Amino acid sequence: MPTTAFREINSKMVEATVVPGRVVYSQRGAMLAYRGDVTFTPNIQGGQGGLASMLGRRVANEATPLMTVEGSGTVMFGHGGHHVHVIALSGDTLYVEADRLLAFDGTLRQGTVFLGEQGGVMGLVRGQFTGQGLFTTSLQGHGSAAVMAHGGVIEVPITPGRPVHVDPQAYVAHHGDVRNKLSAALGWREMVGRGSGEGFQLELSGSGAVYVQASEKKL
Repeated sequence: MPTTAFREINSKMVEATVVPGRVVYSQRGAMLAYRGDVTFTPNIQGGQGGLASMLGRRVANEATPLMTVEGSGTVMFGHGGHHVHVIALSGDTLYVEADRLLAFDGTLRQGTVFLGEQGGVMGLVRGQFTGQGLFTTSLQGHGSAAVMAHGGVIEVPITPGRPVHVDPQAYVAHHGDVRNKLSAALGWREMVGRGSGEGFQLELSGSGAVYVQASEKKL
């Protein structure tokens, strides 16, 4: 069975190929144009993760309404003029803020991860001090996802023994066997001279990659 593929049209638009028997999920209102026999219906279960996944996001006040896209044709997606980046998964798991998900393959299993599970108390602190939610969406399996960011996205590798430190407000997503914790960044706020959150660093360690946007703006 062919794999649904996302193609970057430009820095702010992607095109998805939809084939019979396979679906794509997208944020509502993200469809810009389409060709072919394609239908769009509201999705109340939040992908393959089921109702429990959606409930977890509602508890965190992070419910992002989704559309189920199916049929035969091509669909162009974009939202708010944000930059879009396509991430391909080969059996691994992507962790991404729910409101940054533009669209993703129906082949991917969606879930909800409580940040405290990875970062302990620091996971809770991250949610309180950075404006990021306590719950993060996970996508697992084989397929692609299109994520949104301000100013474009860069993929930064994470290798054992070489952790990566990220401004929490520039964090978009990560994948791999990665642990995260939030720590005070003494001197960072004074050096940068803003005070909007640079007093904290998000440290990611292990093996994988983190996706960072070129801005501190929230979507």
